[in-house]
Amino acid sequence: MPNIAFLPLPSDTVARLRNGGADAYGQPPERAVSKGSGNPCRHCLDFVPEGAEMLILAHRPFGELQPYAETGPIFLCGEACTAWEADGIPPILTSSPDYLLKGYTADERIRYGTGRVVPRDEVESYAKTLLDRPEIAFVDVRSARNNCFQTRIVRAAG
Repeated sequence: MPNIAFLPLPSDTVARLRNGGADAYGQPPERAVSKGSGNPCRHCLDFVPEGAEMLILAHRPFGELQPYAETGPIFLCGEACTAWEADGIPPILTSSPDYLLKGYTADERIRYGTGRVVPRDEVESYAKTLLDRPEIAFVDVRSARNNCFQTRIVRAAG
């Protein structure tokens, strides 16, 4: 089984959005105040602290427009935060009892038969099972309740 890494949104993308750059729908991010644990930041992969400013925007975690390039709402910390670099499950994947995982090929197409709602304590093992298949380039984790993109899982270097 491969070692895996949970990827945050790239820091340059987050900085652009914090500075009013357009989201996936060409709109500037909305600014709001976090209510706490229900607002997961896709950069630090932790929750936007309660009472802190946050951004709400449309995000498409795919390079090109194509039928499998899902777009949906995400949150980001409104102020600077450090991109996730740690090992193990990030804090944002602790707020729900289960998550939707889907495997994708290198050309960003869903590999049919890989989509599965898994309990949170099986996220790592199912992602490793998918990434053990050579045709799977990455696994996207989405909310099982709202289908919001959470993070991408890839094979870890080394």
